[in-house]
Amino acid sequence: MSIELIDNLIPHTDIVKSTPRIGAEVRNIKLSADLPDRTIAAINGLVLEHKVIFFRDQSHLDDPEQERFALRFGKPSPYPEGTTSIFDIDSARGDLPSDMWHIDWSCMDAYPKISVLRGVVIPPIGGDTVWSNTATAYLDLPQSLQRLADDLWAVHSFPSASKKFHTEGLTGPRIETEHPVVRVHPETGERTLVLGSYVAGFAGFSKYDSQRLFDLFESHIAAQENTVRWKWNQGDVAIWDNRATMHCATKDYGDQRRVVRRATVEGEVPVGVDGRQSVARFKFVQPLPSIKAV
Repeated sequence: MSIELIDNLIPHTDIVKSTPRIGAEVRNIKLSADLPDRTIAAINGLVLEHKVIFFRDQSHLDDPEQERFALRFGKPSPYPEGTTSIFDIDSARGDLPSDMWHIDWSCMDAYPKISVLRGVVIPPIGGDTVWSNTATAYLDLPQSLQRLADDLWAVHSFPSASKKFHTEGLTGPRIETEHPVVRVHPETGERTLVLGSYVAGFAGFSKYDSQRLFDLFESHIAAQENTVRWKWNQGDVAIWDNRATMHCATKDYGDQRRVVRRATVEGEVPVGVDGRQSVARFKFVQPLPSIKAV
């Protein structure tokens, strides 16, 4: 989307790219659920182009207004029983960890397409979030690895058997979906990698081989040239395309408190390069405990 078009849709707004491949800061705009349709469309276009966009000084937003704003981009994402539409991610409560690369709720078949995150309590030092562009990560793969990724399917589960989630007292999978490792983005047509901490293994591969493949592909996702790092201030807002990114919070703030709140928008069932859709194996088999963050 051209700067001229953005200026027509959102007058007096400055768009400042964060890195060549991912991220942009949008300046001189006050987010609200009452923004005109053309402004919401322009913001959506920026999300598709830059994968994650940032807004400073949005302290006027409270939880209900954040949710109302997020829902201008689509329907609320359904969550497991016992959860709420606004996730309160609070370090003081010992929530499920977010300090690993992940796609929000990729254990679901139609995981969220857009996430809207707001900084509420920010430590004076540390607590940044890093996002990766999984479309450019795919393009960086050698063609032989692209072909391999195109054919691979991964099992995403909650709780994941192979990762460091706090799953005491939970037995067996409650949510489990088989996703293509490469999905075709429904709006841009890009091929993006679908991996992250929910992955329990690759279909048809042993746990050992799955881990080796996982580490190989994730090393491209986490490569510095594909990432952007955001230093939070209280009241900041980040909006990202959950279909074309992965993200990771840095846990480097000691015993300081960090609180961010997230609203998500319902996504589509991923489609692989061969046209096959993701398949839900288990879907909310039994009630989950109240989950405040993933």
